[in-house]
Amino acid sequence: MQETNKLKRGLSTRHIRFMALGSAIGTGLFYGSADAIRMAGPSVLLAYIIGGVVAYIIMRALGEMSVNNPQSSSFSRYAQDYLGPMAGYITGWTYCFEILIVAIADVTAFGIYMGVWFPDVPHWIWVLSVVLVIGAINLMSVKVFGEVEFWFSFFKVATIIIMIVAGLGMIIWGIGNGGQPTGIHNLWTNGGFFAHGIVGMLLSLQMVMFAYGGIEIIGITAGEAENPEKSIPRAINSVPWRILVFYVGTLFVIMSIYPWNQVGTQGSPFVLTFQHLGIAAAASILNFVVLTASLSAINSDVFGVGRMLHGMAQQGHAPKMFMKVSERGIPWVTVVVMMLAMLIAVYLNYLMPEKVFLVIASLATFATVWVWIMILCSQIAFRRTLNKQQAQTLKFALPGGSYTAIFGVLFLVFIIGLIGYFPDTRVSLYVGAGWIVLLLAGYKLVRRK
Repeated sequence: MQETNKLKRGLSTRHIRFMALGSAIGTGLFYGSADAIRMAGPSVLLAYIIGGVVAYIIMRALGEMSVNNPQSSSFSRYAQDYLGPMAGYITGWTYCFEILIVAIADVTAFGIYMGVWFPDVPHWIWVLSVVLVIGAINLMSVKVFGEVEFWFSFFKVATIIIMIVAGLGMIIWGIGNGGQPTGIHNLWTNGGFFAHGIVGMLLSLQMVMFAYGGIEIIGITAGEAENPEKSIPRAINSVPWRILVFYVGTLFVIMSIYPWNQVGTQGSPFVLTFQHLGIAAAASILNFVVLTASLSAINSDVFGVGRMLHGMAQQGHAPKMFMKVSERGIPWVTVVVMMLAMLIAVYLNYLMPEKVFLVIASLATFATVWVWIMILCSQIAFRRTLNKQQAQTLKFALPGGSYTAIFGVLFLVFIIGLIGYFPDTRVSLYVGAGWIVLLLAGYKLVRRK
């Protein structure tokens, strides 16, 4: 097998757009939204809009740097170039660790979902099969990966659109409700729009921001995009309003049909809505959708970590073997390592007490916010390297420049404060601080070598 250390460009705008959509629309929407609704009531719609604006700022900051300098490991490389080698090292490894944890959860979830249909088959068989299948997909060309990811995401998006359209039919014309339109009075009749006050809406923001986790994968695609100057801006500009339509539109429909204080008390709000429409196979339909959602997530996880490790190896922050690329342009060593890590992790997942796993999982949420802060800080530092004329001629500039990025950083610091406010999530701050200290020690060892 002929090897170079170059990745191949094979991802179109369509692939990149659906990758960002697919990674942001997952269990955060299908199940996690119920927790956010309980905290805020109907005003959670406002929280998702605020969160969507900040997510867009993060994507535009990343897009500005990606179009100017397309890199396969993007934000860890930008952190290194504009904030220093230590920042690049910590950001890269934090992202890899976060995504590996998410992948463990997604792989385990796949086994649970398959267990709904095949209760007699042991979960580990499904877990092993999904790791092998996703590994095989990622070892093919990047074009194959992009195409598979497109269809996984397409199924999720299509289901949500069907639910929104059917829900609007029930709200306006009473379709599936005996011809009685439900209207939207449920948005304010059960304690008002701000059912738990503005404080309740603000507290729900941490749940909301975690739902948007994954959007940063757009930056990682830059090194393999066919035409990054065109495809990255197109993908970034289209994704935020689509995510807002899917999140805000879906929750608007659900909370109009049901009183918000009943959402999530009897299973997934999605299953309830489909059953209300008279679709008997609602649970099976949703199970199929969450299966494709978990497959899509695992697929993106393997891709994201692989490209990040490949870029970090080039920077000297990871073992040199991660630089090896097959003749198809795939960093195959990183894909194989990710597969092995998922197999070991799944085994540990069955052995570990739930509380230990919860601590590790909550670290993923801290890591997501950390990576976003580093993206924004990198953009601020990048702008400082430009003179006035260079800043004016940037091809895909973040509106408002560094001032907008500073606003984003302050908002994310507020989110970290919220993580510390809740006793259940506070532990992730302690573990997160321990993780950063561990990385600092690791960086000193790497520098010595």
